[in-house]
Amino acid sequence: MIGRFLEISVYTGDIKESLEFYEQLGFRQSSVGETWEHPYAVLSDGRLVLGLHQSELHSPSLTFVRPQLTEHLSALEAAGIELDFRRTGDEHFNEAGFLDPDGHIIRMLEARTFSPPAFDARNFSLLGRFSEYSLPARDAERSSEFWEPLGFVAAEQGEDPVRHRRLISDGINVGFYETREFREAVLVFRDDDMDSRLDTLHAIGCDLRRGFRDIADAQSSTTLPTPEGTTILLLGEEGL
Repeated sequence: MIGRFLEISVYTGDIKESLEFYEQLGFRQSSVGETWEHPYAVLSDGRLVLGLHQSELHSPSLTFVRPQLTEHLSALEAAGIELDFRRTGDEHFNEAGFLDPDGHIIRMLEARTFSPPAFDARNFSLLGRFSEYSLPARDAERSSEFWEPLGFVAAEQGEDPVRHRRLISDGINVGFYETREFREAVLVFRDDDMDSRLDTLHAIGCDLRRGFRDIADAQSSTTLPTPEGTTILLLGEEGL
């Protein structure tokens, strides 16, 4: 219903600082078009795609490409989706968006805004393998029921350590957690030898912090803040 995944769009007040941060971790820049008038850059590790926008926008948002967007919006509304914003017409690059039950933003664009670079499937960043986009939810089951008709498939559900649901798609996986430990989206990375990766991150000066106590063992998980305020969660393969 919402098209093909494009990027996680985030606002940054200093795009140069954000670029330097992610490139130090092994992310690569993509070639971007001239769609946006504001400073814009795209970074990827081959699995995760981040769109950095030095402009006030709905952030963070999961952004998708839906050709013939204008014609499709009426079908979305007929399916019960209430649009939160809509900018269409000859004077705009067509885009629209709506909120899930917890206020998380889903954004749709008419066309791609960058060309992705080629990656080796094993060429992860220093963070390990990107696993999912984790979101806080008041009711994980209700969130899952909202997202499944959008093109996501339920992959896992559980009550331990907190009630959660995980959904997958061919572009990005999302997880919903009934937690108060984080209020915004979290980028989750995993590796079976995360301790070695943490040693490397510490050596290059990363600001490593304790993990989330109620969704992962704080002794075996670590968080890393980013310049734009996104939180990265680093886990061993057995975590979360």
